[in-house]
Amino acid sequence: MRYTISLALASLCTPAFADVKVVTDISPVHSLVAQVMEGVGTPDELLPMGADPHHFQLRPSQARNLQDADLVIWAGPEMSPWLSSTLSSLSADDLQLLHVEGLHAHQYAADAHDDEDEDEDDHAGHDHDDHADHDHHDHDDHDEEEGEEHHHHDGLDPHAWLNPDNAILWLGAIAEKLSAIDPDNAATYAANAERAEAGIEELDAKLKAELAPIQGKSFVVFHDAYTYFTEHYGLSLAGSISPGDASSPSAARLAAIRNEAGPSTCIFPEVQHDPKLSAQMAEDADVKLGDALDPEGSQLEPGPQLYATLMETLSSSLVACLK
Repeated sequence: MRYTISLALASLCTPAFADVKVVTDISPVHSLVAQVMEGVGTPDELLPMGADPHHFQLRPSQARNLQDADLVIWAGPEMSPWLSSTLSSLSADDLQLLHVEGLHAHQYAADAHDDEDEDEDDHAGHDHDDHADHDHHDHDDHDEEEGEEHHHHDGLDPHAWLNPDNAILWLGAIAEKLSAIDPDNAATYAANAERAEAGIEELDAKLKAELAPIQGKSFVVFHDAYTYFTEHYGLSLAGSISPGDASSPSAARLAAIRNEAGPSTCIFPEVQHDPKLSAQMAEDADVKLGDALDPEGSQLEPGPQLYATLMETLSSSLVACLK
């Protein structure tokens, strides 16, 4: 979906500063919204720099900030479950980007490495695709004791921004939603979205050229967050160390990952997780240890430029280790 308008006509319109308060959840979403709102206003981001979006807890001041919002643009409950219950009690409109029509969606598959540790009844009736039921889902799973193997990924993979086609789709949806609540600046939102789309298309072409030499070279990541990126760019992801955001890998899983790691494989830690396990596995498998990856851009300076920086940094980190 593209929310298009002639740039020539849009340039004739002078944007008025919007009396609209927009709040976002995570850094990639904030970056895309900031691009669409450029010249009109600046969205607020709930997550401070360095925060883990999977396990974040709202402070009272942030909850008050949400109460004043006219529009909340967020990935969705699959990425930010801590926001669901708060939004249900507010009058603010919201846009869940993971549920925008036309999304290039990826569903998590059952992980064969941990089948022997998984009670096959644990996920019975647990359907993340049923959006109507998701708001009632119990997210206390994140508080399980360390080492339990019952918090596996299933349902919709929320890291959809790592496919630039989804980022382009979201820019149009953001512009459309903003225009609905602030029609005086609709032309500016549309022009900004169109310009940002062109920028991401240029970025995508650049990354395809950079990543082409490492196609076919397998690698291991810390947790399963990169399929949108690897499938879009034709990369060979051998597996992930951790089966989920809040679970520790079993001995069987670690053994299987070690067996998959060939002589040309790199193992990449992740910024929100202790790198010691990745380093030990790299040493045991006699493979290279790459830079810590940051799929959510949590360590990057927030703003319109963050999305491009996130994608470029991820690409360069892979190339540096795998070339």
